[in-house]
Formats: sequence, C-alpha cells, structure tokens
Amino acid sequence: MRLVATAAATAAAVAALITPAHADGPLGAKGATLTLPLTKALTTLPVAEEHRDGYKRSAFKHWVDADKDGCNTRAEVLKEEAVVAPEQAAGCKLSGGTWYSAYSNTYVDSPSALDLDHLVPLAEGWDSGASSWTAQEREAYANDLGDSRSLIAVTAATNRSKADKDPAEWLPPYEPYHCQYLADWIATKLRWQLAVDQAELNTLTQATDPCPDQPIKVTLAR
Repeated sequence: MRLVATAAATAAAVAALITPAHADGPLGAKGATLTLPLTKALTTLPVAEEHRDGYKRSAFKHWVDADKDGCNTRAEVLKEEAVVAPEQAAGCKLSGGTWYSAYSNTYVDSPSALDLDHLVPLAEGWDSGASSWTAQEREAYANDLGDSRSLIAVTAATNRSKADKDPAEWLPPYEPYHCQYLADWIATKLRWQLAVDQAELNTLTQATDPCPDQPIKVTLAR
C-alpha cells in the first residue's frame, strides 16, 4: 500500500511545482500548471465540510456558445469525443456518428442517446467551493472546454444513475475504468481548486490504492 504523503511534504512539493510563485488561491494562480503524482495530488486537495445550502442548477449557466461558432458546449464535446464523426447540419444539429461511453464500456450511435456529464457534478462543485464563486466563474466551470477531463459524453442511463454523487457514493459500472475516473475526478478538483469532504477523501484514498501513481497535470482555471 502506498504511503500517504505528509502535509508538510505535500506543501513543499506544491510550492516547487506551481508557477508563478504568487498564488491567487490555495493551490496557485489562475493559469499556473500543477504536476503531481496521483498520491500527492490527492493529498494536496483541501479538506472541508460540504454544504448544499442555496444550491440551484441554474446558478451554473451551461451549454453556451462561448466562441460564437454556432455550436454550444454540448455539441463541441460531442464533436471532439466522437469515434466516428457525426454529420453537422444548420444550427450545429448533429446526426449519425459513434461515441464510446467509458462509464459502461459501450458504443452509442446516436447523439440523442448521450448525456454530457460534468465529471465533478455541478452540485458537487457548489458543495466544494463554487457557492462562493462569481456567476462568471460558475459559467466557466459548467462549460469547461479547456480540459478534456471536465466534461464527458456517456449513456443517459449511467449519467442519471450517477446524478450528483461523488466517488464515496457512486463509481462507474465498468470497473476497469475506475482508476481513470478517479484520477480525472482528482484532476478536475485540482484544476478548479475545489475541496473534498472527509468521506470523499477516504474513498479516494482507498479506491486509488491499486492504481498506478501516474502524474496528474492540470492548468489551474481559477
């Protein structure tokens, strides 16, 4: 079993690996790059109680067309993740195409059969720190095209089974994907400088124990 890094060692590693030195948040300044092994990335996450008071999904404006090219965030992700590219008609309407749903290890041949999942759900983001963000920051989080781990196209059934649960409550039914899912969860929380609660941390620590201690590299989004 891998040893959990001490808080002091982790803090030193973070200080050495984040640039620039002057941090805007607990992990660094927006735009800084952070690279840590999976174990240290996990122990770097701040630990705090979660509170859902005041949460509403509409606090995160999502599926916007940020670059004004006629395709919203959902369409952009579907085009990017397609195994076989769909046809695109007027208004960025997609048809045909094939996608791989990693949660269930299945292939899907229709964009309408897919949900676009926030890997770290919006409600979880709210609980973990986004409740104090600006509306612009929450919109950026909900439409994050800057990191391919933030949003993922999956079957509607698995997405709705997951709902707003964290890894202490839900993991993808396809077990060989668990290590990747957990690493991406940790990376997304690092990217947005979100906290974990104690139950979530305990589960992540135990569940990632058999996983490769791969490097986690993120660009801080805020």
